[in-house]
Amino acid sequence: MSADTPRRIALLRHAKADWPEVSDHDRPLAERGRKDAPAVGLKLAETGIAFDLALCSTAARTRETWKLAVQEMPHRPKTHYEERIYDASPGELIALLNETSDEVRDLLVIGHNPGMHALADALSGRAEGDTLARMTRTGFPTAALAVVSFTGSWKSLEHGVGTLLDYWTPKGH
Repeated sequence: MSADTPRRIALLRHAKADWPEVSDHDRPLAERGRKDAPAVGLKLAETGIAFDLALCSTAARTRETWKLAVQEMPHRPKTHYEERIYDASPGELIALLNETSDEVRDLLVIGHNPGMHALADALSGRAEGDTLARMTRTGFPTAALAVVSFTGSWKSLEHGVGTLLDYWTPKGH
């Protein structure tokens, strides 16, 4: 693919997690999270994007979200579980995305806040319709999804180069 290839990144925050007496990394989904995860999978399917790769945090709640969401999708992308997504800053996430092979056109990242929201905001120099206003108004609740497009290589991904195409939450905000 050339340097002017259009690419899309879907940023998904894990679904609602429970708070049992376990480490933060090992927290499972709550009942609501187990309901919202398939709904976000349906939303991912509705985008029509055939993701080439999914990068998923190694935390239990992100892995469980992905396991339930991907069942609703017509195409199962290659999945790589990446410990660097857990507790990552937007700069760390951009550095990770810069490592993506240019053979990957469409990428899904399943992670955590505040990183997912901050990354969606940082990448979105432009927005379609009211997507940015809705994301700003609602924050980035559990199971929120933002889709950002940009043109170029993954190594060229940086602040402000993208367009926020879509923003969705399970509550329909």
